[in-house]
Amino acid sequence: MKCRATVVRHAARFYRCLSAASNIICSIMPCEVTSRFVLLYGSQKGQAQSIAEGIAEEAKGHGLAADLSCLDQNDKYNLEEENSPVVFIVSTTGDGEAPDNALQFVKRIRRKTLTSDHFKHLCYALLALGDTNYANFCNCGKTIERRLQELGAKQFYATGFADDGIGLELVVDPWLEGLWNAIKGVLPNMASDRSAHLKENAEESKDLFSPDVRLNLLTIGERQDCTSAGTAGNAGSKHTSAVSSSTSAACDRGPASPAGGPQCDAAASAPTESQSRDVGLSTVLLASSLTHSLPPLSVSALNVPTLPPLYLKVSLQESDTCSEMTGPINREVLREVNISKALQMTRDDSVKTALLLELDISPYPEMIYQPGDSFDVYCPNRTTEVDNLLHRLSLYNQKHCLVNISLIKDTKKKGAQVPSHIPEKASLHFLFSWCLEIRSVPKKAFVRALVEHTCDSVHRRRLQELCSKQGAADYNLYVRDASLSLMELLTAFPSCSPPLSLLIEHLPKLQPRPYSAASSCLRHPGKLRFVFNVVEFPASSERLVKRRGLCTGWMFDLIHSGPFSMENTESSDSLPLPKIHVSLRSSCSFRPPSDPSVPYIMVGPGTGVAPFIGFLQHREETRKTHPDRVLGNTWLFYGCRHKDRDYLFREDLEGFVSSGTLTHLKVCFSRDDAVNDGSTSSAHPTKYVQHNLRRHSRHVTDILLKQNGVIYVCGDAKNMAKDVNEALVEMIRDELKVDQLDAMKHLATLREQKRYLQDIWA
Repeated sequence: MKCRATVVRHAARFYRCLSAASNIICSIMPCEVTSRFVLLYGSQKGQAQSIAEGIAEEAKGHGLAADLSCLDQNDKYNLEEENSPVVFIVSTTGDGEAPDNALQFVKRIRRKTLTSDHFKHLCYALLALGDTNYANFCNCGKTIERRLQELGAKQFYATGFADDGIGLELVVDPWLEGLWNAIKGVLPNMASDRSAHLKENAEESKDLFSPDVRLNLLTIGERQDCTSAGTAGNAGSKHTSAVSSSTSAACDRGPASPAGGPQCDAAASAPTESQSRDVGLSTVLLASSLTHSLPPLSVSALNVPTLPPLYLKVSLQESDTCSEMTGPINREVLREVNISKALQMTRDDSVKTALLLELDISPYPEMIYQPGDSFDVYCPNRTTEVDNLLHRLSLYNQKHCLVNISLIKDTKKKGAQVPSHIPEKASLHFLFSWCLEIRSVPKKAFVRALVEHTCDSVHRRRLQELCSKQGAADYNLYVRDASLSLMELLTAFPSCSPPLSLLIEHLPKLQPRPYSAASSCLRHPGKLRFVFNVVEFPASSERLVKRRGLCTGWMFDLIHSGPFSMENTESSDSLPLPKIHVSLRSSCSFRPPSDPSVPYIMVGPGTGVAPFIGFLQHREETRKTHPDRVLGNTWLFYGCRHKDRDYLFREDLEGFVSSGTLTHLKVCFSRDDAVNDGSTSSAHPTKYVQHNLRRHSRHVTDILLKQNGVIYVCGDAKNMAKDVNEALVEMIRDELKVDQLDAMKHLATLREQKRYLQDIWA
């Protein structure tokens, strides 16, 4: 018995030693360490998530494994103990804010209790997405990077700042190309550091091992010697083979196919030398279109992205149409309100039609808004567009069927999940009406997936070009800049017939449309007013039929089919009021100064004047109840095309001046000949608001630089906001007698101090 007990004791000790050895080997073996990296994303509308998922899918072709997680999935990653490279893909939303699913992460790393060496072990790379049309470009990415470095993290690859204003792919594509070598370059160093650390632990535990147990630990260098040839030969092979197979597939489908590479016949699409001389360059360029390319693109070998893996299984089930859902999917957190008043604010011959709507929010006393707040309007896709798409997909007769969605078993997509914005027991018609943004511009990954469902070889080749690296310019020109929708793309390529599952995988969630409040609850208790232009998208070679903006067109139709008329803007008691679903979006910064004695400047041409109407109404009502308060000066720089056609809120603004609520009103009309705002000098015409700002430069800079005043800018981001920003830089430069860079720094300081605030849109 004693002998048996001794054997059992030694056996147990042996297995403990073997287990410990196994753990050390698994930790040190570079086959795991050198193949893994962590991939984290923060995304508001899905672009950063889509890029991150694409990286995760492509990683395997580079001999790497990506641990993909959203930044709010705290249970899936732990940066405090992470010894592998970490790649961040983050977007910026709102006024330079973090996406909703990255807010908590940003708060955690900004804790003041963290020490300067908290992340000294961390090696990271970061791709930031933003839009230079908006303030605080890529601010979320910059915030994360700055904080990581303050906490000791080291950068192993240069940060990319992608601009959606000119095309994300201009930065994203080359950044992704260099990422793989950067990861592979940093892995050996990190693995060596980790191995040294673990070997120290092994030395401390060597007394566990029996002298008869011998372990030959493979070092990093030995492992590289064994595998370097194979790794070098296979690095990026997935991408290359995908390109080759896709390109050759288009060529193998018949002689009608345009070139897929030098081995293909490109005579059909390439003009002869004599033709080129006769028609000239401009005519040749005009021959290019959405569906037709020219050399060199038409005769180039293409770098086509890897095909995104399928991950959704979709089936249709017969249903009782009487029980079909209606309205937005998250109705429990929204408020359904009546449109109590509608007013056209522009003349019929104006370039744009501006409408004012008044919402009755009195049934919801909790809906208290402040000047500067905005709110979301939830609208469906147009019924005609939904029906057209269903017809195009040969699904119209099944539009009342219920859609059943589940994950494909063993899908290769990292982090695959059924989209949360698609409810259970939704009909096909409801899905396309309220859940999916069918007007969204198809991303390159979507275009790449469409290739696989296109039977005509010419169409296949052109779609390959549009999603390829070589065809980036054509994609921007004919798809992205033209704001082409999926239906418009399918119309241009009639041989493309994608399955329903592909649309659900790639179409993003239907987003609400935000609008600024153009009223004060003190002036209009129980009411909420806003103003908007009816957006028009003209017909073009890519868009055969003109269309209105989704939400503005929908509200325009609601008004004109409801109990309103331009002669009688109040609703009729005999007809039901139209209803819309809304939710408030409270602003933390775009509000008048809490101290009424602080002077401020407002810049808002066109409908950009809307929030300032709320500012001034609130100020005027406050003056009535507190007549002894000292008020600072207020300036409003407003502009429109014609004084007699589209001067919005004219009577209101002139009334604010008469009452002393608004100290200075400076107006300009870009299409009228006469110079206004009291000046007749032709040497300094005041065509736009930035011209008026320059004209009153001394007063503006005095308020901003000497009186600690605030400036607010609201309106178009692409043109007006940029022009105003440039004007402010010039004014500060001239006033302080500094160079351009110092002037820009002064303006940046105003932003940081929340004294230069923007509410702008593209």
